[in-house]
Amino acid sequence: MYRYIKNFTILFLGIAIVSSCSKDILPRNQETADTVFNDPNAYIQALAKIYAGIALSGQQGPAGSPDISGIDEGFSNYLRQYWKAQELSTDLAKIAWNDGNIKDYHTHNWSPSNEFIRATYDRIIYQVALANEFIRQTSDEKLASRGVTGTLLEEIQEYRAEARFMRALSYWHALDLFGNVPFVTDLDGIGAFLPKQISREDLFVYIEEELLEIESQMIAPRQNDFGRADAAAAWTLLAKLYLNAEVYVNEGHYTEALTYINKVIDAGYQVNQNAPYSYLFLADNDTNPSASELIFSINFDGKNTQNYGGMTFLVHASIGGSMIPSDFGVNSGWFGIRTTSAFVNKFPDINGTDSRGAFYTDGQNKEIADQSLFTDGYAMVKFKNVDVNGNAGSDPTGDFPDTDFPMFRLADVYLMYAEAVLRGGQGGSVTQATDYINILRSRAYGNSNGNISTAQLTLDFILDERARELYWEGHRRTDLIRFGKFTGGAYLWPWKGGIQQGTATESYKDLYPIPSTDLIANPTLNQNTGYN
Repeated sequence: MYRYIKNFTILFLGIAIVSSCSKDILPRNQETADTVFNDPNAYIQALAKIYAGIALSGQQGPAGSPDISGIDEGFSNYLRQYWKAQELSTDLAKIAWNDGNIKDYHTHNWSPSNEFIRATYDRIIYQVALANEFIRQTSDEKLASRGVTGTLLEEIQEYRAEARFMRALSYWHALDLFGNVPFVTDLDGIGAFLPKQISREDLFVYIEEELLEIESQMIAPRQNDFGRADAAAAWTLLAKLYLNAEVYVNEGHYTEALTYINKVIDAGYQVNQNAPYSYLFLADNDTNPSASELIFSINFDGKNTQNYGGMTFLVHASIGGSMIPSDFGVNSGWFGIRTTSAFVNKFPDINGTDSRGAFYTDGQNKEIADQSLFTDGYAMVKFKNVDVNGNAGSDPTGDFPDTDFPMFRLADVYLMYAEAVLRGGQGGSVTQATDYINILRSRAYGNSNGNISTAQLTLDFILDERARELYWEGHRRTDLIRFGKFTGGAYLWPWKGGIQQGTATESYKDLYPIPSTDLIANPTLNQNTGYN
């Protein structure tokens, strides 16, 4: 699909998010969207741009033509910013850099003026805007006026459902991170106006209704191109929405979560117990034996998706100290992200029985005394730009990886099943949940030595197992909030609250603030509680 991105630069050329009063598509080119879409090829090209909005930072790559203004193009990448908001604020990741206010994530000391939180927020709104314009341009009326019929019409209707999924995904990120956000859909006109703020409860209902409506319109599971959403991706997102409903709307929806979890499990995805856990995070994870586990990925290609966010950031920034970059298929380490002792302690031994604990300890201190020193904290070797045979990715410079990011995978769904059952959801059993967990642990241990009994399957175990299985995949903050351990003092980790040993933080920080730039631009918006 990414071969289409560079060809489609008219409709979405030069979009910039500058304030809440211009939150929708504003084409700067004189050629209108209606004219562009007279070309049948424009539809797949425009859809490619929506998918690329998660992976890329601008129109040109790797720098020089950013999609959003006010922040370095590499910093502004959607996946890079989402990952930081989800992981740097937890026990799983610390970053050594001193760029701006980045360490506010570690200390839970962020404010509405934090530029990284603003970039995350702007990226989400920009992505919604891309999807909105595509959905406008693919309405029944628009397509009929252009004489679109037959096979092309059927294909475009599938594209439209995918665009609605991508919009729902970004609105879910907004719901989870910010709660009450400006709300714009394809039914709103383009141009400068003040979007109304939607409540978290109403946004939950909107996302739910969207996903339920497009469920039957999506391509069947495992029948779409790799990296494009299908019905199973929509089911997984619905399950995540329901699993977190008690946080979002103060209602338990665990039975509904299990309904869609079971649909995903029955769709034919497989956890390959004969392939090492590490295969999931290599440059050929779209084709190697672990690819059967991936439900929805954010795709990267070292030659065609060149930017300094996404997997470029996750691979390079994980390397430093005495680590050898070529072992990871890249030309340099950025001496950035590593983990805390709180995460290390969740494994029975280091680099031992549980293969998921892939810690690099040579020259690294387990404890973080200096947050700005890469060698304080064990490094991780999760993401690599090499294939199963050790060959480096396609970019000969070693700058940009081929590794795809696993947004949704079956292991996560297995863990969701177990949690939903223990929280009282109907449609599953503790016995089956234990079996699913042991599939993951058998892969991790290489045998049954790490398997658990039904009596050992508790909510606390599941939270720790989610950390061991899914670390650095963008889930941790959401998980800790759902278990009541992100803020407050029930669970401490190094530098939580700005203290080396960790301290309690205020519960209102379970939500990030609406950026002050948007509050100034749109006086109809209200700040999240606690940030005034």
